[in-house]
Amino acid sequence: MATSTQSLAEAYVDPNLFPLAVYDAAACGYEQPEVPMIGFTMYEIVAGVGFIMRLMIDYKYQRQGYGRATMIEVIRRLKLCPDVEIIATSYRKENEIAAKLYQSLGFRQWDISYAVSHPTEMYVKLEDC
Repeated sequence: MATSTQSLAEAYVDPNLFPLAVYDAAACGYEQPEVPMIGFTMYEIVAGVGFIMRLMIDYKYQRQGYGRATMIEVIRRLKLCPDVEIIATSYRKENEIAAKLYQSLGFRQWDISYAVSHPTEMYVKLEDC
C-alpha cells in the first residue's frame, strides 16, 4: 500500500488525482486544525471513471465510522463531476472489513478485463451512480 507521502507525490504530477486529508468534524473551520489528521483518501477521474484509489484511516480511529463518512463524502464529490459515469474502487480479496463497507454503500462486483491481471484484488463499482 502506498503511503500518503507517495500519494501526494503522485498527485503533484498527475492532475487527474485528488488527495484529501481526513479530519474529525472538530477540525471544521480551522485553517490549521488543532486536532490530528486521522486519515487520507485519494481518487482519480479518468475516462469517465471516478476511481477511489486510497482510503486510509489511522489505526486508533478505525471502527468509529470515519471510513464510512469519508467514502460518503468522496462519493458525493464524484457524483458532482459531470465527467464521472462510474464510481469504482478495489480492495484486497481477504479484506473482509473493506468488503462489508463497500457492499453496505452499494458497491457490487465489477467484471472488467483489468481485474483478471490482478487476482488478489476485488474490483467493485457503485450500482446507483
